[in-house]
Amino acid sequence: MSEITKNENNFIGYEYKEVTVNRGMESVYTDGYANFGWELDGTAPSQQGISAITLKLKRDRKIRNKAELTRLQRQFESCAAEIDALERSKTTGAMIAAFSIGLFGTAFMAGSVFAYLAGMLPLCIILAIPAFIGWILPYFSYHNIQRKKTAKVTPMIENQYDAIYEVCEKANALLSK
Repeated sequence: MSEITKNENNFIGYEYKEVTVNRGMESVYTDGYANFGWELDGTAPSQQGISAITLKLKRDRKIRNKAELTRLQRQFESCAAEIDALERSKTTGAMIAAFSIGLFGTAFMAGSVFAYLAGMLPLCIILAIPAFIGWILPYFSYHNIQRKKTAKVTPMIENQYDAIYEVCEKANALLSK
């Protein structure tokens, strides 16, 4: 962080912070950090890929209640990180299940091909049936698992948003004092 001091000419010294966030959470972070005295100074593409963005923030070094604001800011960051993790969890389990089923379908198809090459046509047909099922089923299982997981984590996400709003409300009250 760069630090500059305030002099008698009403010069404002700023401290700077860069935060890399998921693009889907950009507005949450931008709105939230404003309650801790941070101003958005700009954005930049992230080195972590196209799904992330770097927020460049600044605030007055001589801000009142800095220690309490910093503590509340950590709570805010923790809640926001939890929301991001819960959002990712909606699809992670579904992807693992779909990929696993598809992999088993591919293994059965490989067995079917080898059986065909060995001249065992009945075994080839028997192995091809679960292979095609293993290639079709992942689509439906992915959507089913994702729907169930979304229903399960949505209340938890809402609770985290409520916690963020409470923390930001407390921080905003400290800034107003």
